[in-house]
Amino acid sequence: MVERPSINLRGNPQGKPATRRSGYHRQLVIMVKEPVAGRVKTRLGRDIGVSAATSFYRHTLRAVTSRLSCDPRWQTVLSVAPAPAVASVCLPAHIARSPQTGHDLGDRMQAIFARPQPGPVVIIGTDIPAVTPTHIAQAFQALGRHDVVFGPATDGGFWLVGMRRIPRVFEAFRNVRWSTADTLRDCLDGLERHRVASVATVATLSDADEAGDLLALGHVIGRHVLPKAA
Repeated sequence: MVERPSINLRGNPQGKPATRRSGYHRQLVIMVKEPVAGRVKTRLGRDIGVSAATSFYRHTLRAVTSRLSCDPRWQTVLSVAPAPAVASVCLPAHIARSPQTGHDLGDRMQAIFARPQPGPVVIIGTDIPAVTPTHIAQAFQALGRHDVVFGPATDGGFWLVGMRRIPRVFEAFRNVRWSTADTLRDCLDGLERHRVASVATVATLSDADEAGDLLALGHVIGRHVLPKAA
């Protein structure tokens, strides 16, 4: 049954772990791409130009990672694509990194959840300009009572997914129609087939894939892609 309440690992650029600060690990994994023109925000690039789209991605990458990685309530790791870019100087130097593995988005996220480190894991991307630490804290709070949590996106997908990973890691991304209005629904249907005990949702936010999305997000993007106070 799906319930819907209303509701650092710190290291160097090579990903060497810092000293463990507590026995309880909450991990926030931010999936990022090396911000190279023509490889990021390609749909947005068709609307506003490759240069402008790349600039937008770089600003959101910097803003989102700096806003979330300094919070002591979780450890932050960048999951980087392509894998060789794990050493890129274009990515924040103060956050630990690991390479993405897998053939598609579902494989890559499933691989992150399957890592052996103990504790709940929340995964997000970098193209949600309005995300704040409050949203991430709500997701981890939901995992105290539920097996899986999603942050729905206004286009039918999701901007956040998290798993408690106890008693097991669920297969959440089989037969998913990615980049469609059915993406989240497909994930929820798959989890129901696996008899997941409960799934929570947190705030619905908007990503920025097209020029119209930028207009709709103008009140939170601003000059430096920062949101209003959380």
